[in-house]
Amino acid sequence: MLENYFPVLLFICIGLAFGVVPVILGRLVAPHRPDSKKNSPYECGFEAFEDARMKFDVRYYLVAILFILFDLEIAFLFPWAIVMQEADGHMFFRYISMMIFLAILVVGFIYEWMKGALEWE
Repeated sequence: MLENYFPVLLFICIGLAFGVVPVILGRLVAPHRPDSKKNSPYECGFEAFEDARMKFDVRYYLVAILFILFDLEIAFLFPWAIVMQEADGHMFFRYISMMIFLAILVVGFIYEWMKGALEWE
């Protein structure tokens, strides 16, 4: 019975190796010479240890929300593509429903583009 779980154990070991081995190699091989540029904030755009009540730009969050929104909508295309491969009938209905979905996605994308939400100053 335990031999049925060997592929799962093998998959876990290979996954751990792919995650742990590069980190260990990076620690052993890479030079560790931090400077002011390397330790500076690069993602949020403001110093991490300043006043908590300071003003900051909301565009970072807007771009993240838009990315998640469009990424999730595109993720619906993969199951649709699998179902379309196995379509035995009603293929026209499935195609039209996905084209309506994509049209709504394109209209939302054009709206965001016209509003300037995708522009970075």
